[in-house]
Amino acid sequence: MNLQFQTLDGGKIEVRDADFHGLRTAFRGRLIACGDADFDQARRVWNGTIDRRPALIARCSGAADVIAAVNFASRHGLLVAVRGGGHSIPGHSVCDGGLVIDLSWMRGVDVDPHRRIVRAQGGALWGDVDHESQAFGLATPGGMVSTTGIAGLTLGSGSQSWLIRKHGNAADNLLSADVVTANGELVTASDTENPDLFWALRGGGGNFGVVTSFEFRLHPVGPLVLAGGAFFAWNRLEEITNFYLDYVKNLPDELTTALFYRTAPAASFLPPSIHGQNVAAISACYAGPIGEGERVVAPIRALKPTVDLIGPMRYTALQAMFDPLVPKGTRAYMRSDYFDEVPPAMVNDMVAWAEKKPGALAMAQLHHYGGALSRRASDTTRWCGSSASTIRRICFD
Repeated sequence: MNLQFQTLDGGKIEVRDADFHGLRTAFRGRLIACGDADFDQARRVWNGTIDRRPALIARCSGAADVIAAVNFASRHGLLVAVRGGGHSIPGHSVCDGGLVIDLSWMRGVDVDPHRRIVRAQGGALWGDVDHESQAFGLATPGGMVSTTGIAGLTLGSGSQSWLIRKHGNAADNLLSADVVTANGELVTASDTENPDLFWALRGGGGNFGVVTSFEFRLHPVGPLVLAGGAFFAWNRLEEITNFYLDYVKNLPDELTTALFYRTAPAASFLPPSIHGQNVAAISACYAGPIGEGERVVAPIRALKPTVDLIGPMRYTALQAMFDPLVPKGTRAYMRSDYFDEVPPAMVNDMVAWAEKKPGALAMAQLHHYGGALSRRASDTTRWCGSSASTIRRICFD
């Protein structure tokens, strides 16, 4: 096959069939090009607004395939994108005219329950990690959607998790990573091996190499946690927002919460009475004894929500609870900012956004951080960290 590629310097290059011989010989996975039956499916990512057409997709079966793909790209100066779970909202998992190094077949997960460590390949999803870890009553802070890839979230710090206040973010719990560097060398990054690279990987994004496996610290969690959501009528937005901002000021580390403004979907876990209704929802997870958690969430119940779904549930069910809210193909744009002190004007902004919410899938969120995040040294990872009172505001259109 002769293929025309986009190069790193913005030019174009034709790679002739004979030049693919070395890649084919070294590659055990699947090479997918335009014209192949599964090309359109293989190039699609979670965000439906991303419609890019790479010249070639190298779907890898292991680290050796990743090395072969990196060496091929380096030899020809090709533009490269790396796909883990493909959940990147900006679409970094795919590129136009370049080579996509696709790890989606690399989803193996191994748990060492005695050392409380999990090792997962670079294409694994958080649902894969949770499934294996929860067999031993263990978990590591992951995303809030089970179909999110572990790679993109960890390399971006992992600043959304139901365990974030108790155990930090995904990057805080990363113990080591196996990385294929730009020169095709497989190295290990940890506190003792290549520590500069290890520092950069934890929150610095995905431009330091292709991570073929991650090793995380595990913590005792579940299998049951006190979690779920309390749903309130749309006309109580300002009241609920002001309550939430006051409520989170003195919470124990065990409780992680978020406030959502959105349209309730026709999801099986929600009563039909609120399907399609605009709601404010306080979602919570208490990573500790359920009895203690009931006492901590009592002020939320005292607000008399329209629907109260906070109760004991399996941790794996909590991790998958938001999956129906963000289905694959969602046409998404997201922006966020951080506040240590929340000005009254922000509450007005949030309510104003809600009143002109552009569609049923659009939502705004407030996430309370602090806890374990605020007590680690600020120079331990690339991510800037969090004060004890940090609120993250996200608008998802």
